[in-house]
Amino acid sequence: MTDFAPKTAVITGGASGIGLAVAKRLIGMGARVMVADLPGEALNRAAEIEGLIAQECDVSDLTQVEALADAAFDTLETVDLVLNNAGQGGVRGKMWDVDVDAARAHFDVNFWGVWNGCKVFAPRLIEQGREAAIYNTGSENSWFCAVPETAAYIAAKHAVLGMTESLREDLPSHVHAGLIIPGWVYTPLGPEQFMKWGMDVEAYADIVVPQLLARRRFVVSHGYNTVRIGERMDALMESYANYALSVEEDAKHDVRLVFEKLRAAGRE
Repeated sequence: MTDFAPKTAVITGGASGIGLAVAKRLIGMGARVMVADLPGEALNRAAEIEGLIAQECDVSDLTQVEALADAAFDTLETVDLVLNNAGQGGVRGKMWDVDVDAARAHFDVNFWGVWNGCKVFAPRLIEQGREAAIYNTGSENSWFCAVPETAAYIAAKHAVLGMTESLREDLPSHVHAGLIIPGWVYTPLGPEQFMKWGMDVEAYADIVVPQLLARRRFVVSHGYNTVRIGERMDALMESYANYALSVEEDAKHDVRLVFEKLRAAGRE
């Protein structure tokens, strides 16, 4: 039994990899799915799948994302699920050696592409007044540095985490937002000789789709991630324990607690 049964979905970066595997699962459950991707062979092949509607879209271009939303609502009439999944592998090299323009171009896809999807679809999902969800594809790199010398990719994925958490608080209760956190999955994101050692993408879809249907805040898969996350959190908590004010002492500086008191006193 699931909490959420989307009848329609829009998936960016849906012509291959995680996006396509999830699309197939949803179609198998009876959903109509529009996948958006750059024009080319992969999108042409995806268009041949029964129940899948293909749409060209460069997510880094806000105008094209707006056109995607228009096409989705014209074709599907309603949209229950949006997966802002499009992304690309990052430029490699030590951070100070990476070309700044290349890093910015990377952010245009991996961060601003997700931002564009949220900006365009969120108001429409709110307005249609039915249960819906927006999921953004982050990464294990949203929480720690999985691959050395990929500062642009890691920074963009950290930014997607922060944006998604903020989006959650802006949405009404009938529109859910969550973060998909892939670990190493065999997709076209990087060179095949490297990516082939990752989790099979079909097996990955089997793990994550039930979490989408349960409207989980965080959609997870790779258990070893908890070890890496723990390493960071342990260092963080050790610093707090040794140097920060206690919770009781610092309550007067907590932004949310202070705002709650001001609101209660009618002073905000």
